[in-house]
Amino acid sequence: MGANSFTKSALSGAQGSRQYDVDVLVIGGGPAGAWAAISAAAKGAKVLLADKGYCGTSGATAPSGTNVWNVPPDIPAREAAKAERYDMGGRLAEPAWMDRVLEQSWLNLQQLAAWGYPFPSDEHGEQIRGSLQGPDYMRLLRKQVKAAGARIIDHSPALELLVNEAGAVCGATGVNRQSKDSWVARAGAVVIATGGCAFLSRALGCNVLTGDGLLMAAEVGAELSGMEFSNAYGLGPAFSSVTKSLFYNWARFYEADGTEIKGAGSSRGRGLIVDALQTRPVFARLDKADAQIRAWMRASQPNFFVSFDRQNIDPFTQMFPITLRLEGTVRGTGGLRVVDEHCATNVPGLYAAGDAATRELICGAFTGGGSHNSAWALSSGFWAGAAAADHGRQAGKSAKQVVLHAGEVGLHTRGHQSWQPSAVVRAVQAEVFPFERNWNRQADLLNDSLSRLDALWVQLKQGAPVSGLDEAIRAREAAAMLATSRWMYRSALARTESRGMHRRLEHARLDPAQRHRLISGGLDEIWLRQEAVAEQAQEAGTGVLA
Repeated sequence: MGANSFTKSALSGAQGSRQYDVDVLVIGGGPAGAWAAISAAAKGAKVLLADKGYCGTSGATAPSGTNVWNVPPDIPAREAAKAERYDMGGRLAEPAWMDRVLEQSWLNLQQLAAWGYPFPSDEHGEQIRGSLQGPDYMRLLRKQVKAAGARIIDHSPALELLVNEAGAVCGATGVNRQSKDSWVARAGAVVIATGGCAFLSRALGCNVLTGDGLLMAAEVGAELSGMEFSNAYGLGPAFSSVTKSLFYNWARFYEADGTEIKGAGSSRGRGLIVDALQTRPVFARLDKADAQIRAWMRASQPNFFVSFDRQNIDPFTQMFPITLRLEGTVRGTGGLRVVDEHCATNVPGLYAAGDAATRELICGAFTGGGSHNSAWALSSGFWAGAAAADHGRQAGKSAKQVVLHAGEVGLHTRGHQSWQPSAVVRAVQAEVFPFERNWNRQADLLNDSLSRLDALWVQLKQGAPVSGLDEAIRAREAAAMLATSRWMYRSALARTESRGMHRRLEHARLDPAQRHRLISGGLDEIWLRQEAVAEQAQEAGTGVLA
């Protein structure tokens, strides 16, 4: 199917089609996508960045503050930083990659300071660069993307990748939500920076994070890794989307009658909260924070308090109901497998960065919000953009080839039975949201969920393409969430141990014999294989912007 059939097959309601011809297409406008666009443009590439929302305000980072894994170039300090997380991540991280990320994040934060990011200063006048305020950070990155010469198209979700007859990625198609146009971008290389998948759980900033990039990449044969480490839940008020959990270090947790749930506030207390929430409401109160800490909280994370203020609740003195929202691979570590230090995937012309890529290389089996994920986003984006620029400019010198659509479900299937994306989303959520299926896992429930998820995929694969722009977007989101859930649960079923955030009830201990990665892929049939964790340090350079 050639590129000209795009508007006829899936998007018959479009008013027209915008055409772009670039060296590098970056899909996603969060930190990883922005750094990729800046890095690619700095190497002289013609760059297009397509954001599902508005680059600078959409995604998990934009509305929040985030810590960054930032350690000065001091060998003992960096060795200590690596060791701190190595065991926590089940010894699946690789020291060479940790070194690279620590160095690149240090350099990129220096670059942010040079661009004028308003880092606070300590009592000696030295900048403190351990955290970033999302609105300021993303506003600055958008400005720098444009200053570098890259073009941004906002509110323009990508729907599918394009490939040439050799199977190399050479662009993508998508739609613009506001103009109601379709767009087609021919590119020598594509960077997937679409973030993780939070399954539309209403976690703050995650409504655009539905696994779209994972689906598009899998359709061209890309592999994934660490998808069993995908059951991260964010703690927050039951009436709010804010799942930033740092402040709960100063909380106690209670039953409805005010009885404290002993141990719930400890480092291992999240499981106690999960157990309680399955049968009754749980409440919190930030009553361990003194006046100084309270003032710091208000200043550092003002959006944390918005929902409390609206309901006239003082979280420091009054109990409030809490919940846990699934954040999936956003705070997990699973994602697209990268095969070299340039963040290339196994598919020619395709690169991955940020939460769309596996973070096992630096986090192993456990991560969380910010910190390592933030450092990985700015580092992997930087590397992927630079490599995509080199590849894209070289690919652009070759003769024009036939361009083929890679998208299937919702776009180019040949069935006649219609289906509702909203119903598919609800069906997937029913399998991945429940704590008893996804927080603590066991074989019988994993198989039970997979039987329904696999059958649903067959139904969609045999279904009719959707019609209309909005339905196409929703259909691809639903298909991406469904595909992500199947990679997650197949991988979780294969890892018969508990490691990092992956907890198997019938295999509660870590098994030293399973210190390997689980590589997954496929759509109609999910496949798995084991991959050894690299033990030897690898040569790897870093870079700075020209």
